[in-house]
Amino acid sequence: MDARKFSRDDAASVQLPPDSYGAGLFIFFEAALINRRQLLHSASTCIAWFGIGSMASAQDKAYPSHPVRWIVPYAAGGATDVLSRLICQRLSERLGQTFIVENKPGAGSNIGTQAVINSSPDGYTLLLTSTANAINASFDPTLPYDFLSGIAPVAGLARNPLVLVVNNELPVHDVAAFIAYAKTNPGKLSIGSSGVGTSLHLSGELFKAMAHIQFVHVPYRGSAPGLADVMAGQVQGMFDNVPSSFELVRSGKLRALGVTTKQRSEALPDVPPIADTLPGYETSSFYGVGAPRGTPQAVIDLLNREINAAFGEPLIKQRFAELGAIPVTGSAGAFGDMLAAETERWRKVVELSGQRKE
Repeated sequence: MDARKFSRDDAASVQLPPDSYGAGLFIFFEAALINRRQLLHSASTCIAWFGIGSMASAQDKAYPSHPVRWIVPYAAGGATDVLSRLICQRLSERLGQTFIVENKPGAGSNIGTQAVINSSPDGYTLLLTSTANAINASFDPTLPYDFLSGIAPVAGLARNPLVLVVNNELPVHDVAAFIAYAKTNPGKLSIGSSGVGTSLHLSGELFKAMAHIQFVHVPYRGSAPGLADVMAGQVQGMFDNVPSSFELVRSGKLRALGVTTKQRSEALPDVPPIADTLPGYETSSFYGVGAPRGTPQAVIDLLNREINAAFGEPLIKQRFAELGAIPVTGSAGAFGDMLAAETERWRKVVELSGQRKE
């Protein structure tokens, strides 16, 4: 019999012993003749179940599906830690996954920054960006990465004005008197900073260049030891971030001469801007959030939205005000523009100061 003409009726008329080879052929042909509509229905059912499974899988992988590392390229305990932990706690509560602050200090923030740039661009490794990133782009010619190309901007966090503080025994009470004292006492002033190439160091160098004065720069491993030596009179002054020094000013342990922003700081409302005496002078520290270049835009948009929303919460507002930090809000694109502008601003400061990593 021609198998191509084999019909269901033919199959019914064939009588084969159950243990014969023909029984296997019968089963084969019977299966081959299943109604095509039934086959299509079965296939559609499989596709539907596959689609449901795929949707469930996609939902299971919704960001964030496991803890997120938030790299702070500085030692624990400073303003960067406080700001990071405030925002990470808020993100953890809102997004249902832990955002873990991980300190990776060293090499002027370069170790932590490079670790993030080299991480997988999946949104699970974030960087606390800062002024150091903008400075290092021109200050450090040996930098093994391009910050603006390697990091995708996510959101701004804060700006901090710096303040020029001096030892209480120094016979000056304002910026004009400080400049005059430096000019009449060449070589007698030493000014500390939190390290070579920091915003504190370069703010001092810019001040020195614009005021046409000289002083000795004394770098420390952070603000705390530098401030201690200013109080002890080992060095005469220091440019420092307002959050880490304003309590010392309020308690009378240090004297503040001027802030580095064009506006007064809410934390030190009685201290005038240095620009009132030295027109055009302006610096500040900034903080924000970045991710490895190539991180999905949907992840960046989600994080940006949640971080911006945090600034509307009373607790965040209060803590930022206590730290003297000015919130930086806006889109990821706006923060990217800010990073580019800050990188150019500090390039000019580095060029004017003549400072460069050796």
